[in-house]
Amino acid sequence: MSKVIVANFSLSIDGYGAGPDQSLDDPLGKGGHAVHNWMFGTRAFRELHGQEGGTESPDNDYVSRFTDGVGAFIIGRNMFGPIRGDWPDEEWKGWWGDNPPYHAPVFVLTHYPRAAFEMEGGTIFHFVTDGIEAALERAQQAAAGKKVTVGGGVSTIRQYLQAGLIDEAHFAISPVLLGRGEALFAGLDLPELGYRIVKQTATDAANHIMLER
Repeated sequence: MSKVIVANFSLSIDGYGAGPDQSLDDPLGKGGHAVHNWMFGTRAFRELHGQEGGTESPDNDYVSRFTDGVGAFIIGRNMFGPIRGDWPDEEWKGWWGDNPPYHAPVFVLTHYPRAAFEMEGGTIFHFVTDGIEAALERAQQAAAGKKVTVGGGVSTIRQYLQAGLIDEAHFAISPVLLGRGEALFAGLDLPELGYRIVKQTATDAANHIMLER
């Protein structure tokens, strides 16, 4: 059975994984971009996006694990794009251009069917309409023993945490206050769900917390 993980999920210090008023111009919500500043300058992040240079640091070490040993990803509809409701057409293919950074099958949770399609680099987007457990079953089959990463957004990770389906999670707490947005942990009793902190690494840019169940 594939290990199910969360990797490099960024949060503000007041617990928000995205700011308010998400849109095409603000895909992470207003102010949400700053929550991810810890990763943007790292060598691993720049390599994932076809760029050179970048810093070497514990922050970089965490980013470098994004695709390490991962055979499939699960993401929510909002993380795939800003379109709501039924798909008007098949023009929108994600935020990431022709070569998304996943390079593996990606299962998108949605209420509206859409045909799968393949992008450059081996990323194949599949659309799952029958819930989180069905998406996980398909992702584990596709991963063939490798890890399955639940990539976000907030609502998707909350659902998998609440169901006790996450084995290991890495959260990067950024020194940023958003005040409003999508709160990841509100209403979740993580100790009751069986989660515990197993590692903590602080850098100038973020406090990295590892949870296991």
